[in-house]
Amino acid sequence: MLERLNEAMEYIERHLDETVDVAEAARIAATSEYHLRRMFSALAGMPLSEYVRRRRLTLAGAEVLADHDTLLEIAVRHGYGSGEAFARAFRAMHGVGPGEARRTGAALSSQSRMTFRLTVEGSSDLRYRVVDKPDFAVVGFKARVPLVHSGPNRAIVDFVRGIGPEDRQRLEKLADQEPHGMLAVCDDLDPSRAEGTELDYYQGVITSASALDAHTGASVLPVPAGTWAVFTTSGPAPQAIQNLWRDVFTEWFPSNPYRSRPGPEILRTRLSPGGTEAEAELWLPVERERGRPS
Repeated sequence: MLERLNEAMEYIERHLDETVDVAEAARIAATSEYHLRRMFSALAGMPLSEYVRRRRLTLAGAEVLADHDTLLEIAVRHGYGSGEAFARAFRAMHGVGPGEARRTGAALSSQSRMTFRLTVEGSSDLRYRVVDKPDFAVVGFKARVPLVHSGPNRAIVDFVRGIGPEDRQRLEKLADQEPHGMLAVCDDLDPSRAEGTELDYYQGVITSASALDAHTGASVLPVPAGTWAVFTTSGPAPQAIQNLWRDVFTEWFPSNPYRSRPGPEILRTRLSPGGTEAEAELWLPVERERGRPS
């Protein structure tokens, strides 16, 4: 998997001076475009689109300092339709405009080329199972919130606190299959999974269509039948849960014949009385990678 991923990175590097076809990069990596974006974000700590942008601006910075071409020629070569757009992007990365950088020989930032290597650390022992589930529905209360990679998500905390105990009890009576109880469900995430991008967040339960007939007043997310990988963890909250998400994409997916597929991500959490410790069960939609052994 890592060898193919590095071949995809080489393809991206060769095409920085034109439109990078992410679908072709995914084909080289022998995976889906959706999974490539998610895998890259988890491994690299930034969205693939951000990496491509930073690599282009790194090369553009070297060309600005070389003083061989006009700034507009450099801008166009790296995909910017105007000098103004190029100057804004250049300043955002390097902290100085291209004209000033050329005049003063200012120090610039550099995004190094990325390659991926397997490091054997034994840092985590991921416990998981694979479940085939028929279609079901998420029913609950819904909010549009920003994505936060580390630390508490204040928008989610405030949203959950606003749900009354009677509403919770009414929802919990509808839960008729696993994962049981009140759940956190994330859907419609931006493919880049960049910090601050928005997603649909549900506080709700998993239920069948027959149970839905008796319920009104909440949002409903239909989920088709499919395969799910289920992971469990325990430890300090929220670090243990955020580390589980990281380990799944940096360790489990590269080591197993599965890839992520579009669908909601479901988290069942039970907190200690003081709220400092958590036991969690994470359900992710997956599919088998074609051509990889079991």
